[in-house]
This record gives sequence, C-alpha cells and structure tokens, in this order.
Amino acid sequence: MAKPLMAKATAVWLVDNTTISFKQIADFVGLHELEVQGIADGDVAAGVKGFDPVANNQLTQAEIDAAEKSPLHKLKLKFNPAAVGEEKRRGPRYTPLSKRQDRPASILWLVKFHPELSDGQISKLVGTTKPTIQAIRERSHWNIANIQPIDPVALGLCRQSELDAAVQKAAAKRAAEGAVMTDDERRRLVSTEQSLGMSPEPRIPTAIEGLETFTLSGNRDDEDEDEKPSARDFADADSFFNLPDSNDDEDEDDDSDDPRR
Repeated sequence: MAKPLMAKATAVWLVDNTTISFKQIADFVGLHELEVQGIADGDVAAGVKGFDPVANNQLTQAEIDAAEKSPLHKLKLKFNPAAVGEEKRRGPRYTPLSKRQDRPASILWLVKFHPELSDGQISKLVGTTKPTIQAIRERSHWNIANIQPIDPVALGLCRQSELDAAVQKAAAKRAAEGAVMTDDERRRLVSTEQSLGMSPEPRIPTAIEGLETFTLSGNRDDEDEDEKPSARDFADADSFFNLPDSNDDEDEDDDSDDPRR
C-alpha cells in the first residue's frame, strides 16, 4: 500500500485537526500506534509542522469524515492519475567512489571464472558499463596488464546471494538451450551453498617425481615380507653380531711374532 508524503508531518496534522483514532492514523501513514500516541502527548515530533493531506491532494475530506464515523474504516490515499505507470528508473548499480577503481578487477574475475554470465548480468552485479566489460573480455582495456582478478564479493561490490542467483539463472539458461557443458563449467554453474555441500572429489597428484615405484595393484605387504630378514639368518651369535672369523685373528698374531718384522 502506498504511503503519503511526509508521513510524520501528516500524522501531526491528522492528530491536531481530526478525531480519527491513533490506529487508523498509524495504518495510513505507516507509523506505530504508540508513536502516533506520542505525537498526541507531545513526546514525539516536537516542533514538526503539520502537513495538510487534503490541501496537498493526498486525502479527501469525505475519506476523513468516513474514518471519524467508523473506527474500523481504513484511510485510503487519493488516486492520482498522473502517477499511473510511473516506475522507479532502473539504472546501473551505484558504486561508491572508494570502490570504483576495483571494478575492473572484479569484472576480470567474473569473466574468467564465470564466462557464462552475460554482460547485462555483470553490469548489474558490479555497476559498470557494457563497453568496459567488452574491453576486458577482449583484453583491450588500457590497464589490462596490471589488472588482477578479485572476487567482487570480497571487494564488497555485490552480495554472495546476488552472485549465486545470477549463476543459477545462467545455469538454467544453458540447460534450456541444451548446450553440452564440461565438468569444469558444471562446477562453476553451481551456487556456493551447493558447492560447499558436495563431497570432495579424489584428486590425482600432479607431481610425478618420487612416484616411479607407485603402483595401484601391487601389494605392499608382500614386498615388506620379502625385505624382512628371516629368523634363520640369526641362528648363532657370530652371524647376528657379524663377528670376524677366528682364523683371521690367529694370522694377525703370527705376523706380529715374526722377528723379521
């Protein structure tokens, strides 16, 4: 339901000039009933000048009379033919001055990781123009060499829910067109909540160094058993401690007793 202009000033005028109940005035101007009662007591809107809704073509006198006669009657805003079909102009999203230099980085991130998004969707997400998006897609932007892709959510240019909604819309469009998507594209088209709920996929190690002996079907236990020394290798103390033979000691003693040395 549309609300009158200058709601609090309108409530002040209705409290001062009519006998309409606080509930009816609160419903009409969009305030709380206790706030309207505070206006009547002088605790709220002190010094606010009343705004006449009848003189300003927002309310009719017949509507006020009907509300004064019946406490259940709800005030209705006067019909204004000039306002028919009037809608708020929808332009690009406003971006604060402190964040405008971050828009090329966020556009590059969206183009790189979500190429399925259209220029119109990217324009609504980060508040930019289509020529800028096209220049970054074609890498003809004047500062493309120094631009690093950064998530627009991390930069505060859009909310995660808005990005997920745009991605889901792109996914539905691709599915309706019947285009065959790769696994990488399919992972990009899911929302953050869905991707966080997925089970982790097994990954194959990319480093090959040190994996020459790695096999998928071999049994490591059998190889370990072959490498383990058996109990019969340590049958006596000499083999266990790897002591030298006694004949070598006797030869060394004979050599030391030889007078020619």
